[in-house]
Parts: sequence; C-alpha cells; structure tokens
Amino acid sequence: MTVTRRTFMQAAGAALAFPAIIPSRVLGDEAPSKQITLGKIGVGIHGSGVNLRNFLAQPDARVLAVCDTFRHRAEKAKQAVDQAYGNSDCKMFQDFRHIITDKAIDAIVISTPDHWHIPMSLMGLDAGKDVFSEKPTKFISEGFALNAAMTRRAAVYQVGLEDRSLQYYHKIVEWCRNGAIGDVERVEVTLPKFAALGPPREDPIPDDLDYNLFCGPAERVPYNDAYARRWWRCVRNFGYGSLLDWGAHLFDTAQLCADAPDTCPVEAEGKGDIPENSLMDVPITFDVNLTYSNGVTVNLATEGTGIKIIGSKGWISSKAWNDQLEASDEAILRIKYKAGESKYHPIPKSEQRNFLDCVKSRQPTTYPASTMHTIHLGLHAADIAMRLGRKVRWNNAASQFVNDPEANALATAPTPRKWES
Repeated sequence: MTVTRRTFMQAAGAALAFPAIIPSRVLGDEAPSKQITLGKIGVGIHGSGVNLRNFLAQPDARVLAVCDTFRHRAEKAKQAVDQAYGNSDCKMFQDFRHIITDKAIDAIVISTPDHWHIPMSLMGLDAGKDVFSEKPTKFISEGFALNAAMTRRAAVYQVGLEDRSLQYYHKIVEWCRNGAIGDVERVEVTLPKFAALGPPREDPIPDDLDYNLFCGPAERVPYNDAYARRWWRCVRNFGYGSLLDWGAHLFDTAQLCADAPDTCPVEAEGKGDIPENSLMDVPITFDVNLTYSNGVTVNLATEGTGIKIIGSKGWISSKAWNDQLEASDEAILRIKYKAGESKYHPIPKSEQRNFLDCVKSRQPTTYPASTMHTIHLGLHAADIAMRLGRKVRWNNAASQFVNDPEANALATAPTPRKWES
C-alpha cells in the first residue's frame, strides 16, 4: 500500500497520542506528509520522456497513477513508475476520469493532444486538483474559460514550457528589458517546417486504443495510424501544427522582449500553405506578422528554430533551439547585472520543479494559466489571419476581434462532441 500525504495526515492525529520513535524518512523531503501525489494523463513520447521522467526524479513527488488511451503506453509507464519506486503500486487506466476523481491525488499532469488540454484542465480544477498541462490552447475562447476557472478556485496551474528556465532565453529577455540593444523594434522567429503527411485514409483502430476517448470533445474523424500515434498536431481536429506547437516556445520570448502594455498583439496578417491531397490540413509553411500597441513587430516564418531581436542600438540572436547567443556587439553578451539592478526577475527553476514548489507555497508558477492564454492568443490570431487571407485586429479591452464576426467565430470553440459513455 502506498502512503500518501493525505492518508498520512489522516493517521497522524491518532498516532500522536502515543509516544514513538519516528524514522527520519517520514520527516524529510520524502516524508509522506510532504510528498505531492500526482496522476499522469498521457504518456506518449513527451509525456513519458520529459514530464513523467522529471517528476519521478523529484523526491517530494509521488506518481500514484498513469493513464493513456493506448493501453500499451499506460502499461509501459506503469512499469517505469513501479521500477522507480521499487514496488507495484502504480495504478493504470485508459480513462482519465479515474485519475480526476481519485481523492488521493493532489495534482494532475496532462500531456495529451492539444484538443484535450483545456477540457481536462477544467475537469481537474473542478475536482479540486492543481494542474500541470502541456500547451497550447485549441481556441482563444478556451483561454478565457481557463482564466475564469482560475479566478474561481485557489488552484496552482503550470504550463509545460521550459523557455523562461533556459539561460539563453532568460538572458535575451533580461538584456532587452534593460536596454542593452536600445528600444526593441522587431523580432524575427523561425519555426520548423513539418513534412506533409500522405493522402487521407482510414486505418483499422488498434485493439488497445480507446478511440472514443482519444477524440473526446473533438469530431470523431476516421482513424489514421499516422496522426494517432504521432502526427495528430498536423490535423486541425486535434492540433494546429508548428505555429501553435513550436511557436509557443519562441514566441513567448519574442513577446516578453516586445514588452507591450497590452501584452498581446493588436494586429495579425500573413499567409500559409496547406499541402494538397494530404491528411495534414494545417500550414506547413507560413509567414505572418504580428504588431503590438507600442509598434514592435514580430515575424514568424518557417524554417528553423531561431530568434533574433532587433533594437535601435543593436541585435541579439540564437540561430537554433537553445543554441548559443550572438549579438551585434559581443560586449552585449558579457553584460551582467548586480542584485537589484536588473528590470527582469531571476531565472526560475524548471517547470516541473517550479510546479511542485508552488503547490507547496500556493504562489503563481512560472507559466500560469493567464500566460498560456496570452501566448496563444497572438498565435491563434496569426492562424486566423492566414485562414481568412487578410489582416485581423484585436481589441484587448473588449476581448474580441474588431468588427470581425468571421474572426470571432474562428476564435470560439464549437460545441463539444458528446464523448461521455
């Protein structure tokens, strides 16, 4: 039997009535009373290789259950958890609702396709859980719904983004915020070009997949093995391609450097190309521009994983993902700020570690729900501009596109499919 923080605290009151010698293992970081119990939903490539692995390495976290619509993935994750803890206690499910309703679980960790991020987050919040969820939102309206839920509940929410905890990106923002390149004027971001998938086809549904739960609130489209196992983000029913996926990382740094009063862009325009006769129905190449209220522009285009910030007195760039930095003057890269001098906060811990610390302190995380909404509002605006083939303008005060029913319709999540059974 696994002793959790909740069961330990329930038994502690009775135990205190009797004198005892308390082992050190119940008083330190690994004490049941201090461990945060987790339920892991989605254990595919990133869900297992990054989130599950990192949470298993934290002494004050305890994974009690794992879940995936593919049974073989859930089985493999259970084996990893049991091996890490030296027992066979980890529960395994295909239906995530068992984790949501489990009162022994303090927090849920969501690593699913995009269309499930916010519905599962809202269900977890309603059940009294703290939530760690991968990005992005699927619609602008989902970001508003999540923010509204967070104002109703004293919960901790962390988005699975690491960029603010990576030294290169943290230094870029710090130098920009402190005027090392003068006034920021333009940011150029390059994002990966995904290879086009083959033509649409229907494959047999694997015996170990709960395809109804895989689709969930999205339309139940004909099953295809290519997207279900890996490339679901290239099908609009489940994701939004490179722009919303990879874009969340580098665009966050770009937006922090833009440092506009309204935070999110006020205009978006651009173009994108969707491959013909392909299962993929999101742009694989694109070139979009976002403009902020302070005049800063951000360009997002394929191909690459780089970022360049251009200011009135110079520039800073990183040519590839988390790669070393270059600048118009190498002296910029040697600038250091003493305590209290910098206009930007110190670099935070990794997103998994930060989440656990905030669950204990009840302080905001590095990437709270409001930040995810702000990041993806701009990226959704770019996608909507491409789909409409024209410029769109956003009114941040009114929380909608300006005089644009078509754009506002695309920003709103449709009525979810009735997937419950």
